[in-house]
Amino acid sequence: MNIPVIKIEDYEYDLPPERIAQYPVKERDMSKLLIYKDNSILVEPFRDIAGHIPADSLLVFNNTRVIKARFIFRKDSGARIEVFCLEPLSPADYEHAFSSRGPVEWKCIIGNLKKWKSGRLSMQFRHMGKDHLLTAEKKSPEGEAWRVRFSWEENELSFGDVAETAGHIPLPPYVKREDEKEDNIRYQTVYSKIDGSVAAPTAGLHFTENVLETIYKRGIGTTELTLHIGAGTFKPVKTNDISEHEMHCEHFVVSRQLIEEIKEYEGRVIAVGTTSVRTLESLYWTGVKILKEKSGPDAIHTAQWEPYRENCSVTFNESFSALITHMDENKTDLLHGSTTLIIIPGYRFRVIRGMITNFHQPRSTLLLLVAAYAGENWKKIYEHALEHNFRFLSFGDTSLLLAHNHVN
Repeated sequence: MNIPVIKIEDYEYDLPPERIAQYPVKERDMSKLLIYKDNSILVEPFRDIAGHIPADSLLVFNNTRVIKARFIFRKDSGARIEVFCLEPLSPADYEHAFSSRGPVEWKCIIGNLKKWKSGRLSMQFRHMGKDHLLTAEKKSPEGEAWRVRFSWEENELSFGDVAETAGHIPLPPYVKREDEKEDNIRYQTVYSKIDGSVAAPTAGLHFTENVLETIYKRGIGTTELTLHIGAGTFKPVKTNDISEHEMHCEHFVVSRQLIEEIKEYEGRVIAVGTTSVRTLESLYWTGVKILKEKSGPDAIHTAQWEPYRENCSVTFNESFSALITHMDENKTDLLHGSTTLIIIPGYRFRVIRGMITNFHQPRSTLLLLVAAYAGENWKKIYEHALEHNFRFLSFGDTSLLLAHNHVN
């Protein structure tokens, strides 16, 4: 296996706490935009982004929607127990989990676990003018998390209704405040549709209807995929040698139409956010496996180090044609897959021309992804952002990276 030798200490920079945005700017599209193209840097307000996107491009958005995944219970003793839903276990898919009108079980992280030895937790909540009772029961360990069963007495309510009313928006761990009513709107993209994420695809938070309208008028193509973002996106790299880091798994759904559009726009695709980058690049490797006659369930999963195992000669066109053939043979218009792909310096991008992305934490896999794309110039980009008072991380400012010499 030819895993590049990467030391995480080489991807460190000084991020003062006061530069971590705790709130979004008042108007989404008035955030700052750093444009990196041909090794040069320009700063504009985000609302002017359309003029800097090549007109022949296809923008790919992640339309996932953040769910109110945090439930805060109080024991009779007054102890606060936070139950953070990561992914559904029964029913095991998001659509059925949210539409269920009976008990559901989720994989959860439990805050203040030592105070919840046994028994059930309950809370009252009010929905449509009527009081209800939500109960949580800790069932069994699930790795570093727990299987938790949620039940409520009113079968007219779906779990989606319960979460929307009784849950809290799961703000990132570096946002040092409680969630507020405004976060229900501002920690969602304006184009969010499909419930399932516990973190927002933050590059998309800057788009407004006006910005999108300007993009359409310029003739820039747009399309959408769905990748549900898990809490693992915040998982720190604790090993200095990146080969020892275990990447988190995330699930995606793409349509046949998207795959056809990506194929049509070969070499002209710009991903909105790192989640779109990972999904698009994972699709290429899925097509490679299908071509190698591995079309079972494992073919629709991209393993962490898969792209680094060998020099792959499969072209972009061959891979995406294989995806379309696979869907035709299976008589489906939707491809469900998963990925643990890690993109680090040394990775060869197969699908994207550019990306729109916020500014990420030091020593993180997201910073490694940016460095894989921009090369050593990631330091120049981040130094410029720091020197010009950019706001960092989820509620911060963003960048448009167009490093043509680093793709395909």
